[in-house]
Amino acid sequence: MPEHAVCSASSSHRWLACPPSARLEQKYPDTTSTSANEGTFAHAWAELSLRRFLKQMPETEYVEKRKELSADKFFSNELVEYVDEYVDTVVEKYNEARVRDKGAALLLEQHVDFSCWVPQGFGRSDAVILADGLMEVIDLKYGRNVRVSAEDNPQLRLYALGAYNELSVLYDVDTVAMTIVQPRNGGESSETLTVETLLKWGEAIKPIAKLAYEGKGEFHAGEHCRFCKAAPRCRKLAEYQAVLLKQEDKQPAELTDEEVADVLRRADGFTSWLNHLKEYALEEARDNGRKWPGFKLVEGRSTNRYTDEAQVAETLMQAGFEDIYKPQELIGITAMKKLLGAKKFKSLLSDYLVKPQGKPTLVPDTDARPELNSVEEDFAEIPF
Repeated sequence: MPEHAVCSASSSHRWLACPPSARLEQKYPDTTSTSANEGTFAHAWAELSLRRFLKQMPETEYVEKRKELSADKFFSNELVEYVDEYVDTVVEKYNEARVRDKGAALLLEQHVDFSCWVPQGFGRSDAVILADGLMEVIDLKYGRNVRVSAEDNPQLRLYALGAYNELSVLYDVDTVAMTIVQPRNGGESSETLTVETLLKWGEAIKPIAKLAYEGKGEFHAGEHCRFCKAAPRCRKLAEYQAVLLKQEDKQPAELTDEEVADVLRRADGFTSWLNHLKEYALEEARDNGRKWPGFKLVEGRSTNRYTDEAQVAETLMQAGFEDIYKPQELIGITAMKKLLGAKKFKSLLSDYLVKPQGKPTLVPDTDARPELNSVEEDFAEIPF
């Protein structure tokens, strides 16, 4: 079996929206990032903690493994506290399941096969809780930048299909819960479906999955392109980003409200795509010697810096200069939270924090934040 499925669960939001992207992405090498590597480490720490809870390893092995992970560059007290939120959630849900069914089981890093619905579809679920009546699939998302919801989440639904397909013979399951724990952005979210509804969804995506596996179907651009490996060279995405307004023979001198809104809807995506394209072009030129027509690789601008600040300070003070340091400042909130750890930061400093009202910002109407009153409405409440 290949290491990565063509139509993986993690990329399902892309190939369900744009079937041929599944095969197109295979032309491009896998890449990683600091955030992705940090997420991998967080998952390793979570698995170790849960295996200890389940007594699936001797205590000496746990201590040795914990010591090894604690030496990793991604280890921090803050990470441990965030991951503990996920671990506590899994343990709590498992204990609740055992109250309902003494034979409940908690499976970690469970291989799931959903090839009944997606050709050669398989994956690995962080945690699966099995009990008569209810099966729950739980996924840890450690990222902080993009909030991921469990509602209508195809990755979790595919994991649930695979888990049900392989494990339902052991339990009488009629309901499936799918939960995401994202401690750094949004906390916990869940979706609960009957097995009948989940299976109907699986049947509905079958033809799309077949197209994706075969590299067929129509290309479609949109928000799902954000992490596509083919994004920098995808013609459909370039057309989608570049054509902000429909061109007609006769255009008024000014943009309409609808046209302004159309540009606003695409602006963030366009900026992200453009930056992605620039990064791709630079990496190809720098690492693979690619020559882009009309461009060349040069040394970037840089600024002077001290080679030894202590020696610089000593030299200046011996020369009679004293005011060479900035005034001492309290480190920022983010750095302070990292220094103290989330729990200690909250217990010591929560009384000394204030969150001022944010500046008004324009967002899509699908944003969950409440709408601000207009200027007219604000003044209407003031008596004159």
